[in-house]
This record gives sequence, structure tokens and C-alpha cells, in this order.
Amino acid sequence: MEVVIAKHAGFCFGVKRALQLAEEARKSRPGEVATLGEIIHNPQVVERLRQAGVRQVESPTEMKAGTLILSCHGVGPEIREEAEKAGLEVIDATCPFVARAQKLVSLLAKEGYEIVIFGDRGHREVMGLEGYGRGKARIIQNVEEAKELAFRQKLGVVVQTTQEIGRYQELLSLLGEKCQELRAFNTICEATLQRQKSALELARQVDLMLVVGGRNSANTRRLAEVCASTGVEMRHIETAAEISPGWLKGRQRVGITAGASTPQWVIDEVTERLTGEF
Repeated sequence: MEVVIAKHAGFCFGVKRALQLAEEARKSRPGEVATLGEIIHNPQVVERLRQAGVRQVESPTEMKAGTLILSCHGVGPEIREEAEKAGLEVIDATCPFVARAQKLVSLLAKEGYEIVIFGDRGHREVMGLEGYGRGKARIIQNVEEAKELAFRQKLGVVVQTTQEIGRYQELLSLLGEKCQELRAFNTICEATLQRQKSALELARQVDLMLVVGGRNSANTRRLAEVCASTGVEMRHIETAAEISPGWLKGRQRVGITAGASTPQWVIDEVTERLTGEF
């Protein structure tokens, strides 16, 4: 059985940067160091940070002093202000691509646009983007929700950085009929596009596709959707321990891809189990 790893898989620049900032803070900052929510959406990485002494809080009010690291997904301006007013040292680990989307939402709000944020409602990144909209932003998860929008004079659009490009393009074609003026920014990050493209290419060449990454990771779930769209059998796993020998019977070629928040050591363990134990 041949095992093939997608050309683009695993950690992206923004994730590497966030984890580097966390590690530097752990070593150099006095007092408690904590992340606001999961710094990235990968349970194994979050657990390693916890064991190293970096705990996780859900609100700045859970800390009396110390250093608070904002997650890779970013936060709304009100949460940042809350942390600073509490006297906490704040390290901003927001992915630069997310930070760009935040600035664009703020710009659209200042210029009087009603704003559509295309993304997963309840996701930390999307909630943060909404905060920059000054009450003028609404979250749309799919085309069906977009159909319910009333006509607007000026409509601005940004998209969650981990969305699938085809869905975004479909949304834009509909929103063009919902307004007099449409100003749209494709804020899907390059790493997302690369991983989706290479996963799609590989899925078309294998008998089974394994998508490795946290189940709470939006970009990993999107990879799973992209792979499944080809018709190949697809399994979304977090660790090598989840692999069942029965999945591999009769397989000639197994493909592996991994979300942007999946560390290389997890990918290596999956590869080793496929090529070794079975």
C-alpha cells in the first residue's frame, strides 16, 4: 500500500507565529501566562501548552495579573480593551490574514456599508470580525441565509479566512442581486487555498483520504468537505490511534492531508502507523 501526503498540509505561517509567541512568553514573562481560548484549534497542541504551564481562560476577567495571549483567530476590539483595562500584558497572536480582515470590516463600517461576514456563526474568528463592524455587520453561513437578505444600497463583504473558495464565489453571485453597490474582499488566506487545492488533487488519485486535524478546526473541516466532494472515501481523524485496520483492506493508495493547525508530529504518527503497523 502506498501512502501519499498532500503537497501542502499542516502548520501554516499564522499558526507557527502564534505558537512561537506563546513559547517565548512562557519562557520570558514573569507571572502567569494564559491564552484566551484555544490559541489554535488542535487539542494535542493545546494540551502540550497546558503541560508546559500555559493555561487557557475564556475571559480576561479570569486573570488578576500576568500575560494574556490573544489566539490566532483574533478577538473583537471590546475584548482587547477589556484585557488592557484589567492591567494584563497582552500579546497579540492574531494571524496577520485575520488582522487584515478585521481592518477591512472596520473600513467598510466607517464608509457606511452594511456588512456581510461569510463564515461559521459562533467561530471565534467570525465573532471577532463582527465586533469590528460597529453594529453594521451580520454573519451569513450559507447561500440559503443570503437569500433572506433585504435589498441594500451599499453592501460590503468579507469572508472567514478558512472558507472554501467555491462557496464564496457562489455567495457573491447572489449578493450582487441584493444591492446597488457591492464591495467584496476575498479574505480567504493563501494557506487555506493551497491546502484545499492540493487536497482536492490528491483525493482524486487515491482509494482513501485521511484528513488529520482537530474536529473543532474550521479549516480542517473544510478540507474534509473538499475531499468528500470528489466521491473518494474520506475519514477525518485527530490522531493515529483512530485509524481502523478495516479501513485499509484492499486499498492500493492512501492519501493524507492535514489542517493548518495540525502539527507535523501528528502527521508523522499517522504516516508511521499506516506504513508500519498495518
